[in-house]
Amino acid sequence: MPRFWCGIDWSEALNDVAVVDEHGQMVAHTRVEATEEGVKEILALLRGLRSSHRHSRMQVPVAIETPHGLLVAALRAKGQPIVVINPSAVARYRGRISPARKKSDRTDAVLLANILRTDGSLHRAMPRTSDQAAAIAVLARAQHRAVHTRRYQANLVRSLLREYYPAALLAWKDLPDGIVRAEARALLALAPSPGQAAALSKRKIAETISGAGRSRLVDDHAERLRSVFQQHYLRQPPLMEAAMGEQIRTAVGLLDQACTAVEQLTEATTSVFQAHPQAPVYASFPGCGPLIGARLLAEIGDDPDRFTVRGLRAYAGAAPLTWESSSSRVVTHRRIANSNLKAVGHIWAFASLTRSAGCRAHYDRRREQGDRYAAALRNLYGRLLSSLHFCLKNAAPYREEVAFPQR
Repeated sequence: MPRFWCGIDWSEALNDVAVVDEHGQMVAHTRVEATEEGVKEILALLRGLRSSHRHSRMQVPVAIETPHGLLVAALRAKGQPIVVINPSAVARYRGRISPARKKSDRTDAVLLANILRTDGSLHRAMPRTSDQAAAIAVLARAQHRAVHTRRYQANLVRSLLREYYPAALLAWKDLPDGIVRAEARALLALAPSPGQAAALSKRKIAETISGAGRSRLVDDHAERLRSVFQQHYLRQPPLMEAAMGEQIRTAVGLLDQACTAVEQLTEATTSVFQAHPQAPVYASFPGCGPLIGARLLAEIGDDPDRFTVRGLRAYAGAAPLTWESSSSRVVTHRRIANSNLKAVGHIWAFASLTRSAGCRAHYDRRREQGDRYAAALRNLYGRLLSSLHFCLKNAAPYREEVAFPQR
């Protein structure tokens, strides 16, 4: 019985589709758009490869370099097995075939199909993630990007204020979030220059910060801010100060938008995550709040057969990596891993230290054995992941005495 493998070299316009047989020879080729008609053409092409009714197109794996896009989503919805090949790995395979590393869309599609033919056991099909988990992944990653955008805009505002408006930096430096606070943004929008701030009355300041959400000690804070703004500082020339004021007004407006985006995406992510059946398991772990749980679920997914314990720890960058050659042997941490999962794991492990005696004892023990801060947290994260894998497999909540038995 002949076997076939398919490769798709995707693009924004036309996607090259090639099919090879067990000898590596191309037996079919077409170019389609990412439309409903294009998907039907691909499925018809794969369906026509089989002469026996006992076999179907779903026995033909499809290799592609991206897990995203409408074409991938449509093929997965039709039950077609999709295998994602990392573009850097494809580039290395290209060098094996031709020293010149020539490239074309058609030859790349053939190359992808041949990667599955020769090394299919080294690559796994995309996990069977539910639509609910996929939605959580979209929202959690968007929320994470929004947080980075907010941090960038806040740093930009702080950098601009340092050039001409030191009073604004001093006014909120001892309060949580500093100039990112809603009351700080409201006052900067009202008085974007030192001269305008110094002219503000206590009543106007109180009205502004009250309208921005402050409800406690409004008069005290208004008096404090007024005294800060009226002190003497170095000043730019009037025209420069006015120009910089317009610049900071725009920057504060962008910061407002970033803060609003973070709030909206945080609410949406939390809501969708808490409706997922696995949310109670994540919430039972120490230090795993709704956002951390959503980011973990977004990267791990809810396919019960996707990972083994060792595979999950390696995927998250929590398992050590051994480099061994001749008489040398070096054990180091994994630098190539799921960066999102690795980052949230560090936060999760740190948050668990104050919420779990077992986590704290494990971390302290690793530090006593010579681990540095990051290594000890990484080891703790790996331990938590092993417990999470077990709990998700068995639909059981976290139990401290099982995860960290007393010695």
